[in-house]
Amino acid sequence: MSALQGKNVIVTGGSRGIGESIVRRLCADGAHVFATYNSNEATAQAIADSINSPVGSSGSNGSDGSGGSVEFDKVDVSNETSVKEYIESVVKRAERVDGLVNNAGITRDGLIMRMSTADWEDVLKTNLTGTFFMCRAIARPMMGQRAGRIVNIGSIVGLGGNAGQVNYSSAKAGLVGLTRSLAKELASRNVLVNCIAPGFVETDMTGKLTEDQRAAYTNSIPLKRIAHADEISQVVSFLLSDAASYITGQVLNVDGGLAL
Repeated sequence: MSALQGKNVIVTGGSRGIGESIVRRLCADGAHVFATYNSNEATAQAIADSINSPVGSSGSNGSDGSGGSVEFDKVDVSNETSVKEYIESVVKRAERVDGLVNNAGITRDGLIMRMSTADWEDVLKTNLTGTFFMCRAIARPMMGQRAGRIVNIGSIVGLGGNAGQVNYSSAKAGLVGLTRSLAKELASRNVLVNCIAPGFVETDMTGKLTEDQRAAYTNSIPLKRIAHADEISQVVSFLLSDAASYITGQVLNVDGGLAL
């Protein structure tokens, strides 16, 4: 039996990058995924079609369409009402939600001297407050069933900082405190809360780096390479599985040793 066979898992920001990889991995491991997107319906639908098709679609994560399935909904995680209505809808459709992966996030990079208040507030509201909205909405159903897993996707810059990203770093650092505090609040009901802090990962963003920038980043990583998205999503799947039943309140760096 697949590690997540029969599990219902919500994944925010599941239509691109690490989020797409998480969706594909969880489906390959047998889960039924309720994924969100906020801007590109066509991309989300294409991902759903490739996973749910009887023929399937092979990818770098090994998904062949024979595992679980996915359905996408448009949700703005920074909107309290949107999140509340979405969680209510999923609970009604699924009856039981076993896991939540908070992956949705945005960047508005810039030095603090040039960073607008809007760029600060937008990143904090989506990356941190949006996670708070999702966790608050799912907490009661998970507590009621006395079981659940929450995985927050943070970042190594939330631990070590990064010039030009005071907004993003602050939001990701906030996820660490949210994760640890929530883990203590929900532990008595067997709801486990953990955070993954990826380092540099092959995404559309890193694909835009120049060769010199890429070399500089790679040389700073002890393993001397940038991660593949599936190396993050496999850890997410592990934390959602029964194999991680005694892990909560942890921040797991998946960074090739970058934070050493």
